[in-house]
Amino acid sequence: MFARTSTFHGDPSGISGAFNFVRDEVMPALADVPGWVGLSMMIDRPTGECITTTSWDDVDAMRASSDRLTKFRDRVGGILNAPPAVQEWQVAVMRRADPAHTDRWCRVTWLKAADGNLDRGVDIYRTGLLPRIEQLPGFCSASLMVDRARGRVCSTASFKTLESLQLSREEALMIREAGIREADVDIMDAAEYELAIAHLRVPELA
Repeated sequence: MFARTSTFHGDPSGISGAFNFVRDEVMPALADVPGWVGLSMMIDRPTGECITTTSWDDVDAMRASSDRLTKFRDRVGGILNAPPAVQEWQVAVMRRADPAHTDRWCRVTWLKAADGNLDRGVDIYRTGLLPRIEQLPGFCSASLMVDRARGRVCSTASFKTLESLQLSREEALMIREAGIREADVDIMDAAEYELAIAHLRVPELA
């Protein structure tokens, strides 16, 4: 499975308009694109940051869709008054506690792996960190995406409520620090978001 993220550091006043456009126009249009699996949208209302993620059956379908979806990315960028930063990923791990539950809040961490450490980092996440993440209060799902060409990793954990996201912060920080030490990776950024659209539909990948 593969995914493409489009990140917008936009105008907070445009968040509602961007959400409505993605929900009402982008998602119906994607249903006709070969290989499309699903879509999620994370937003930070106070800052205007927005991340849309589309998931794909394979890398060929993802890349074949790029030009077709440019107009949608440009439209969202126009609403938010911000250009998109686009990145493509392989989905390495996907775990859900309750597939029927609509996740509402997310914590995302971006990391940089040293040469040759990417696969080792994925194994450490899968076998050592994920079991601890699943024990966090209000846990709904966790995923790990990798960009092998650039040695980058994106880890996301979602939670049932804002309160459970907040209650998990201290333990999540300790899990993250343990993973950074063991896998020899560098943290690039971390943030928390409201999960406005939870329709990524990537199957379980353990």
